[in-house]
Amino acid sequence: MNISLAKDLSVYQLVMEVQAPPKPLSLSPATLLSLVRAQIDLLIEQQIAATLWVKLPPEKIWQLELARYQSSVGASSLVYTCQIEQSKEETEPRGSSDAEKELSASERLPVSGSSQAASPSSPYHIPVHLPPHSQLRRENFLMVLSPQFCSLILAHRPLKKRKNQGSGKVSSNKNQPLLIITTVEGRIIQQILNGIQQALTPESSPIIPADFIYPTVPEPILMNQLLAKQLLRQDEINRQIIAARANKLQQQNQELQNKEQQKDEYLKNVCQELRIPLTHMKTALSLLNSPNLKPPQRQRYLQMLNNQCDRQNSLITGLLDLVQLERDLEGTSLEAVRLSEIVPGVVSTYQPVAQEKGIMLAYTVPTELPAVWCVTGGLRQIVINLLHNSIKFTPNGGQVWVRARAQGDYVQLEFRDTGIGIAENEIPKIFDRFYRVRTTAAEDHGGAGLGLTIVQQLLLRCGGSISVKSKPYEGSTFTVQLTTVSEPQGAIAAENE
Repeated sequence: MNISLAKDLSVYQLVMEVQAPPKPLSLSPATLLSLVRAQIDLLIEQQIAATLWVKLPPEKIWQLELARYQSSVGASSLVYTCQIEQSKEETEPRGSSDAEKELSASERLPVSGSSQAASPSSPYHIPVHLPPHSQLRRENFLMVLSPQFCSLILAHRPLKKRKNQGSGKVSSNKNQPLLIITTVEGRIIQQILNGIQQALTPESSPIIPADFIYPTVPEPILMNQLLAKQLLRQDEINRQIIAARANKLQQQNQELQNKEQQKDEYLKNVCQELRIPLTHMKTALSLLNSPNLKPPQRQRYLQMLNNQCDRQNSLITGLLDLVQLERDLEGTSLEAVRLSEIVPGVVSTYQPVAQEKGIMLAYTVPTELPAVWCVTGGLRQIVINLLHNSIKFTPNGGQVWVRARAQGDYVQLEFRDTGIGIAENEIPKIFDRFYRVRTTAAEDHGGAGLGLTIVQQLLLRCGGSISVKSKPYEGSTFTVQLTTVSEPQGAIAAENE
């Protein structure tokens, strides 16, 4: 059977054109679901073999209601399902403008009854093809036609227009309630069928038997039963919504508790890190008070004091930088920057340090590499922190290379050294706050243990990433991956949300 509409129509407009139309109520999509379920409950309980005209969202929660009805009533029923043909230019998924899209996460409720959806290929399941840009995109309905009972449940999502500041564009507010109409009046249903009949293509099959007779007045018993089922279904959905929202609140509360625990742990680590240099300084001061202290010993303890003061200053500076960074990152914009404009300057700054240790420091950054997205001023900080680490953990006479290359939609920046390396079990921890690689070397590498944490925070903000390959005494390779500017900045921001 072939049913197609040659011209567009709106069920909502057809209803509004009748004399003294019913007043639509502003209700939620969850209420629409309860009305549909109550209607199906009545048809099943009374075993009413009806012809249904439907346009409901494609999601399973709605389609299972039709499957539940057909599995109970069987071959004596017909279901005309309105389907909007998608145009090639259309990018919005089918059904995304229907009532289901309006359901919030807490209102996406489980459905009772059969777990098998109605098959579109069923001989009792007839598709009605609508034009691609039909007004019915903003409407959902369930119309029941039978000699015992006729009814209509209609939901219309109005287009609420507002101008976006600065752009002047008009957009719709998709969070507003639906306008819902429920009626059992035959004159309204006849108006809708007449409108459908006029919109049919000439080759379409008849939509209703010629001898069909509408019930003039619905039976009071049926109406009482329908009202009772509506109340039960609404109460059921309300309880499910309350339970879902309570679960969501519980999850949010757990997240807050986890954040508080992380904050406490963070403060504990901060205090512990600040206490360590203070303990060393207090020890050095006590030893300096010894009456039998020799000059070489005094010099050693004074050097200890100096080193621990530097270490504590480094900790405080690193903490302040990290706090400021985390506070500013959210509002910091991304900028397009070229590695060839940043890396050579940083490398030249560290050349004297490398020469002092006898380290060969070299870089290869082709000037033709595309620009990358990074936090304003962030790329320089990333290069400084990673290059500083490579030189610091590379023994005298070692080598450090900085290399960059294009890799698809990304640019890879590699820092490779012949340093002390990192044990495999330590690699996942090196980006943690205050974590410092353990080493048996006599040299104390010091540092606040915050450099890699800052690098990771900067990369997360700009859609980049960092990976590490290392083995003890064989050196390390840190590979930074940055998105090229060929990808819009807005796409990066949306990906990180």
